[in-house]
Parts: sequence; C-alpha cells; structure tokens
Amino acid sequence: MDNIDKINYLKDFKKGLHDGIPIALGYISVSFTFGLMGTASGLPWWQTLLISMTNLTSAGQFAGLEIMVTAGSFIEMALTQLVINLRYALMSISLSQKTDHTFNLPVRLMAGFGVTDEIFAVAAGKNKTISKYYMAGLILIPYFGWAAGTAAGALLGAVIPEAVGNALGIAIYGMFMAIIIPQARDNSKCLIVIIIAAALSCCFKWIPVLEDISSGFVIIICAVIASVTGALLYPVEDEVEE
Repeated sequence: MDNIDKINYLKDFKKGLHDGIPIALGYISVSFTFGLMGTASGLPWWQTLLISMTNLTSAGQFAGLEIMVTAGSFIEMALTQLVINLRYALMSISLSQKTDHTFNLPVRLMAGFGVTDEIFAVAAGKNKTISKYYMAGLILIPYFGWAAGTAAGALLGAVIPEAVGNALGIAIYGMFMAIIIPQARDNSKCLIVIIIAAALSCCFKWIPVLEDISSGFVIIICAVIASVTGALLYPVEDEVEE
C-alpha cells in the first residue's frame, strides 16, 4: 500500500466516522431505554451491557429480553431472532454489491455484524463503491453509541426519578411508530399489512385461549401471517425484459 492509498483510506475512515455520528446520537436514547429495561427486569448492569455489545439489534434485543425474563425456550428465542433479524441478511447481500476489493471474507463477516437499518441506508446511499475503511468508521461510532447508551441506562436506572424512567420506557414504541407510520401513510398496501399484524396482536392479547401463548411465539406468528397475507394480496410482478 503506497502513501496515496493510505491517505485515501484514512479519508474514507474519517468520512465513515463523520457519517456515523448522527446514527450514534439516535441510538443513545433507544439503547438507554434498553439499559433501563434490562436492569428493571433483574439483569445485572454488565449483563445488560454485554447483550448490547454482542447484539446490535434494537427490536431483537427488546424481544429477546422479554423472552429471557419470562423464561422462554431456546427454540423460541432462536425463531424470534430469525424472524426479526432476517432482514439484515438481505441488507448485507445487497450491500455486498457496493463493496470494493478491500472486502475479503473476514471483513465481510465483521461488517455483517454491524449492519443495521440506518447503517445500511447510509452505506447504500453512496453513489460509489465503499471500502472496508469507510465501513469500519461508519459502524464504529454507532456501535459504541449503542453500548454507551445501554451502560448509562443500566447504571442510572436506579437513581433517576421513576417518572423519567417510565417516560423513557416508551421510547422504543416511539421508534417503531416512526418506522411504520411514514410507510403506512405513503403506501396503502403497507397500511393493510400493519393493520393485520396489529389485529392479530390484539387477538393474542385479549382472547382467553390465545393469551397464554408466549410473547416470542406471538411475534413470530403475527409477523409471518401478516407478511404472507401481504404477499398473497399484493404480489410483486416480475419485470420481464424484452
């Protein structure tokens, strides 16, 4: 590697760090809530932090925490994480088409760990190929932001006022609403699928026979039924090239 390459790769790394700062700031508030919920559920602060440092997935972590607290099975945990996080595999496959020659197999595996919705959106939005140095910078700041927010929530959960803790506890729901409302507003098909999933969730909450099913399997059932229904009602037609 000559000096010019070193300079270019250093610029890539700095650019990745710069682009990752807004993502990290957004992650802090949500991971703070996870830290609060983790310690409130009975986990030590270091276990709560360890979860965030080994699993960079907000929805997966919140769902997994509930399964652990309710003593769910390993099968339930595995299936729940598969359903919730399968999209990351598709994102990584798509993102692999934009990587340059610096991405070997070990780098791809490490980058796959750090791919989230926001990191994918930023990286995929680049109008050129991306190097492993840019991707490292883009992942690094959000990763430590997620971990720092979790640590702060876990350590401060016992000292902040209860009202503040309860208010922060709904941050995750606000994040989910921010994800689905724009889609539902702009696409009626997405709105129908969301309504189906919400209706199913209500059935599992209030129907006597169904309310005994554990939360992890409820997530799986609702997600699968709603997505399959959406695929059947609104199939995507293949484009045929002439």
